[in-house]
Amino acid sequence: MRIAYFGTYERRYPRNAQVISCLRRSGVDVVEEHVEVWGERRTNWSAGLLTGFRVAAAEVRLAARRAAGAELLLVGYPGHFDLPAARRVAQGRPVVFNPLLSLADTLVSDRGRFRPGSIAARALEAVDRRALGAADLVVADTQAHARFLSDLAGHERFAVCLVGAEERVFQAGWRPPPRFTALFIGKLIPLQGIETILGAARLAPEVAFRVVGTGQLDRLLRNRPANVEHVPWIEYDSLPQALHGAGCALGIFGTSGKAGRVIPNKAFQALACGTPLVTASTPAARELLVDGESALLVPPGEPIALAEAVRRLAGDPKLAAGIAASGHAAYEAQASEQVLGARWRGLLEDLIA
Repeated sequence: MRIAYFGTYERRYPRNAQVISCLRRSGVDVVEEHVEVWGERRTNWSAGLLTGFRVAAAEVRLAARRAAGAELLLVGYPGHFDLPAARRVAQGRPVVFNPLLSLADTLVSDRGRFRPGSIAARALEAVDRRALGAADLVVADTQAHARFLSDLAGHERFAVCLVGAEERVFQAGWRPPPRFTALFIGKLIPLQGIETILGAARLAPEVAFRVVGTGQLDRLLRNRPANVEHVPWIEYDSLPQALHGAGCALGIFGTSGKAGRVIPNKAFQALACGTPLVTASTPAARELLVDGESALLVPPGEPIALAEAVRRLAGDPKLAAGIAASGHAAYEAQASEQVLGARWRGLLEDLIA
């Protein structure tokens, strides 16, 4: 089977890299029909006229592609503006959309970039509906997210395939470290719940916390407690080393609707590395994880509960080792490249048939 991974998708973003990797591993010939737009600009959806011109020019170039020999076009993330070009190029071949998120949900409800009900918010909702409606199949990352996007799109042409981790980078190797550190990696945006993490650090001053990342909520780190180290950036290929040396990995703890519908990349990366994971107990997380077995799940937005969970792992190496082993087993059973490759291939084969 030959497919075209199509659009202005961000090549290095884990969802795209991992889908392409696991499809190729399952024997699918993946040809990339890509026009660069976003690069490191993914945080600048509202950057204005220049971004609009870049997107428009890219869509013209995409519409001229042919995707010769491909039996199907798979539009990658972020691809909400790419569906019209994909439909034109497909010429009757199936089109699959891998959206990862709703633009309106992310920029209005979660990050607060635009006011609900504003012209911009309504425009983003229209872009979402048009993109989701133009695909023959939309593949969401969790059941909870699929239900949300299906309601938004007004149709049920949805399937679910977990995010997983890129296994050329993330492999098992965690061992209990000599010094316990709770490691957070991610953009400092509301979804992550950085306020909850800092609150937990204040409640557990004897535990070291390491926060890796920058973003919208950088200001919250200005008055961080003494036990919180801030590292603005770690290279992608160096993330496994950081995870292998941490006492535990921290997931997301935000209280927005979106936070309850997603399992972030970093959770899968931690599980793939065999690092004990602490994250919020959400409908999405419970699709994969069991509290006290494959992870410690705490209520979203509750620093007291997070501090207690981190303390439990720091003070009980046997518990940490058990969580690490069971978390990695859950990853292998449900989110490994072998499992997800077979899942993606099956979905695409059924659609072509």
